[in-house]
Amino acid sequence: MKRHVPGLYLERTDGDRLLEGSFLVQIERAFYCHHPHKPFLDVRFSVLSPQQLLGQRVSGRLYCTRKAMWKLNWFLRDFGYDADLFERDEVDEKALLGLRGVLRTSRSIWGRRVFQNLEAFAPAGEWEQAESPRKLNEQNPVIDVGL
Repeated sequence: MKRHVPGLYLERTDGDRLLEGSFLVQIERAFYCHHPHKPFLDVRFSVLSPQQLLGQRVSGRLYCTRKAMWKLNWFLRDFGYDADLFERDEVDEKALLGLRGVLRTSRSIWGRRVFQNLEAFAPAGEWEQAESPRKLNEQNPVIDVGL
């Protein structure tokens, strides 16, 4: 039996909802997915700053292959993961919850599919340092008079 479904062929707009840029985030959910060839850590973040995006969610994968281990290592260190668990080569999903850090994201398109990329990480303290000069400049704008 055939059914007519209006709008079925229309372009998907999921790509429009993906956030791009740098954000102060907190880990909301994390779970390890064992895949025979490409195991990964699936992580969902909640945006804490900038204020206009407060509460928005960003999710992505951190692969656990030998080739991609450097990125997982970078992520865990910058988000302040427990040093004892880190030294024992253990990732505890519950220990990840609530950790904060800076996340830079982008998106890429392969065919008609849109993917969220977790590009870079930094400790949460670097967000406050980056925000201070920005706030100072907003309060005391610099005027270039061309001298």
